[in-house]
Amino acid sequence: MTVPDMITILPFIVVSATTVVLMLLVAFYRRHPLAAGLAGVGLTAAFAALFAVRFYAPSRQVTSLILVDDFALFFMGLLFAAGFAVVLLSYGYLKDRPGNREEYYLLLLLATLGSSVLAASSHFASFFLGLEILSVSLYGLIAYPRTLDESIEAGVKYLVLSAASAAFLLFGMALIYSQLGTMEFSHIASAQASGTNPSNLLVLAGSAMLFVGIGYKLSAVPFHMWAPDVYQGAPAPVSALISTLSKGGIFAVLLRYFTVVDIRGYESLYVMIAVVSFASMAVGNLLALLQNDVKRILAYSSIAHMGYLLVAFLAGGTLGATAVAFYLVAYFVTSLAAFGVVTVLSGPDEEAEDLEDYRGLFWRRPWLAGAFTSALLSLAGIPLTVGFIGKFYLLAAGVAPALWVLVVTLVVTSTIGLFYYLRVVATMLSRPTGQAPALGPSPSSQGVLALVALMVLLFWLGVFPTPLVQMIQETVAGLG
Repeated sequence: MTVPDMITILPFIVVSATTVVLMLLVAFYRRHPLAAGLAGVGLTAAFAALFAVRFYAPSRQVTSLILVDDFALFFMGLLFAAGFAVVLLSYGYLKDRPGNREEYYLLLLLATLGSSVLAASSHFASFFLGLEILSVSLYGLIAYPRTLDESIEAGVKYLVLSAASAAFLLFGMALIYSQLGTMEFSHIASAQASGTNPSNLLVLAGSAMLFVGIGYKLSAVPFHMWAPDVYQGAPAPVSALISTLSKGGIFAVLLRYFTVVDIRGYESLYVMIAVVSFASMAVGNLLALLQNDVKRILAYSSIAHMGYLLVAFLAGGTLGATAVAFYLVAYFVTSLAAFGVVTVLSGPDEEAEDLEDYRGLFWRRPWLAGAFTSALLSLAGIPLTVGFIGKFYLLAAGVAPALWVLVVTLVVTSTIGLFYYLRVVATMLSRPTGQAPALGPSPSSQGVLALVALMVLLFWLGVFPTPLVQMIQETVAGLG
């Protein structure tokens, strides 16, 4: 490894070193505020290291496994920021809960490391390594409240289905390697460009199995059945982590791989992904209409949003990549805000997940009701929020290549989604009848800080998105 190589992977080194230091600290001195503070400082330092990488060693291939370019740096910054927000939300959530809390931050750091490795992957080996670091960390985080049966059940479900998705991924990689003799994304693209038949049965089957494995992680239909149960059983900040950090890293590697290896060369696979996109939008929104659990509503909403993102992904080109990246930013901000409100309202003995828990919230904690309403309206794509700008770019990306069926489905299902978002808002605005539902403890200062920052971003990027759009356009310009 040369010095430029070491500088290039500095963000990974910082997060890994923070994890090791925290592990040693926990072994000798347990202190929840110290553990949370160290995790936050480590993620902040990793985020700052991205600027050093951008200045000293931009767009550098480190071995054949890792490519740290503008695209990777952008997504790593997004993932580190999301991880930091989850640390802030988790501190107040765990503060009054019994049991050991320090190991939680170890797993959170490892999950962030795994997702950032995915964003910089340029080889199947690093892809799978990053995915497993992320997945194994999530097993522990989901089942962290060991005394709760539903958390253990959710952890086991995620474990079993993650193992199944990993099997699909590995078999797909093996099929592609058996035909092309390489696992590097760029070499696979070169084999395609040099005349190797992309519709070869082994390559096509391998690519399809690769997407099946990715579909499980994205909870896209028909690979979505685990999502509502896992979201409901996991601690609220972990649900936020699954919804953002996990899916962001997966979408980053999906976008890189199928941009470098042109997906349009695989017509059958293209059609399959289009069907998955259509089904995710329809099923996610329709099933959310039937839910009375807020975390399950957000889980089905997440399924629908993955379908929306696949529309821009299928559109391809610079506009499609820009739409995907911007919508992921919008989704991160909005989803973290929504789950953040659920987190700060959850008490040490019970999660604030039943819809009735939110009845009359506007009259009891108006600022939290306002924050939740803003997040839900952004998920619905209402103007003045970042979600509206994100939906606009998705539609623009889908219209350009005339993906009319998917574009119409996006519009219709977004309208359906507005109903269940407004249903939650109406519940918060209604006056409680009889005994008002119990509220959790007062939000911690860290949780308030995270929610305020997310609200500022939600409206700022909704009103003035130009700087972010320009940054994303420069980021995706060299992709592929």
